[in-house]
Amino acid sequence: MRASLTRRVCAAALLLTSTLAPAMAVAAQPGGPDRPSERAATARLLGEKIVPHKLDFEGTTVGGFSGVDRDRCTGEYVFLSDDRSVLQPARFYTAELDVDAGGVHSVDFTGTHPFLQPDGSVHPSPSAGDGKAVDPEEIRVDPRSCTYWWAQEGDRPKTAGAGPVIQPSVQFADRTGGYRGQLRLPANYEITMEERGPRRNQAVEAITFGSHGRVVTSAVEGPLLQDGPVPDLQHGALVRVTRQTRDGRVLGQFAYPIEKIFTESDPTSPWGPDTGVPSILAFPDAPDRYLVLERTWVAGAGYKIRLYDTTTRGATDVRATDSLAGQPVVPMRKTLVADFDTLGLSTVDNTEGMTWGPDLPSGERTLILVSDDNFVEDAVTQIVALAVR
Repeated sequence: MRASLTRRVCAAALLLTSTLAPAMAVAAQPGGPDRPSERAATARLLGEKIVPHKLDFEGTTVGGFSGVDRDRCTGEYVFLSDDRSVLQPARFYTAELDVDAGGVHSVDFTGTHPFLQPDGSVHPSPSAGDGKAVDPEEIRVDPRSCTYWWAQEGDRPKTAGAGPVIQPSVQFADRTGGYRGQLRLPANYEITMEERGPRRNQAVEAITFGSHGRVVTSAVEGPLLQDGPVPDLQHGALVRVTRQTRDGRVLGQFAYPIEKIFTESDPTSPWGPDTGVPSILAFPDAPDRYLVLERTWVAGAGYKIRLYDTTTRGATDVRATDSLAGQPVVPMRKTLVADFDTLGLSTVDNTEGMTWGPDLPSGERTLILVSDDNFVEDAVTQIVALAVR
C-alpha cells in the first residue's frame, strides 16, 4: 500500500513521551539500548537494482512487491505482490538474486503462482463483489518446511454498510500457492464496526519467524483504534507487536513506538501523511531482538524510510491491556540503524519488505529490501542490499 531508552526514570521517559500522543503514558526503560554485550546493529549500502516497470513475466505484471524472504531450500527469494487480484490474481514470484559484497548484480525471475483459496480457486478481484478480496502484504518461508506463510490486511469499509468487513489473516500455502490453513491471530487484531481493532489499511502487514521457527512474530502497521490517534507532527504512536507459537498461542504482546511525522504535507494535496510498520525481521540467534522498518509518506516530501534495531526485553506485556491510551506502558527499546536518505541510494521509495541474505566474508550479514511501486509510473521496484553488523 502507499503509504503505507536509559536510566530508570528521567531522560528516556521524557524523550519517548515527547514523540507519543499525550493520551499515552510511557514508563521509563530498564537499561540502555547499547549495553556493551548488546551493541545496536550498523548498516552500510552494498548496492541496488531497479526492476523494469511493469515487467511482463509469464503473463503477469511484475510489481507491487510488499514482502520478500529467502528460501533456504533453494537459495532463491520469494517476492509477494500486493496486487489485490486487480491486474492478475493475488500472487507471488520466485527469483534468483546475485548479491555479494560488490552489490546486487542481477535479478532473474524463475516462477510465479497465484495464492489459492480453500476450494482451489484464485482470489477474485474486489469488483467481483463477493467480499473475498484480499490485500497481500508480507510473505515468509517456513524455516522448517520451506512452505509459505503470508499476511493480508483484509479491509475495513470506509463507512458502515459501504462493503463487507474482510478480516486480516496469516495463511499457509504450499510452494505452488495451494491453501494449507491459517494462523489464529490475537483477538485484538480483529476488525470490528464498533471502532475497535486495526484501522483501514493498517492491519497485519509484518510477520517474521524467530527462535528457529518456533515463534511467529507479527506487527500491525498502525495503532489500533482503541490505542490512540495516528502519528502527527508533534507525536508518535504505539503499535502492537505479538509473539505467538506456531499454533497461535500468544506468548506476549508489546508496544512498539513509531516516530512522529517528519515534515508538513503539501497543503494543496488531498492526501494526508501515511506512516507505519510494513516489515519486521527477527535476528536469527536473539529471540527477543528484531529489525523494524518504519515507512512514512508525506505529500510534497516523498518517503522517509528508517530501519531500527529493537527488542521486547523489558517491555510491558500488553496482551491483557484493552487500550494503550493513558496507560503506563514500557515500550520496546529501539535504536536507529539506517536512515535511507543517508545511504546514497539513487532514490528513496516505498520500501516495504526485507529479509536476511547470505553472510559475507567480512562477518557481516546481507539484508535484502524491496520497494512497492504500486504499479504507478512515478514509483520503482527497487531491490536494495545492505551489509549489517
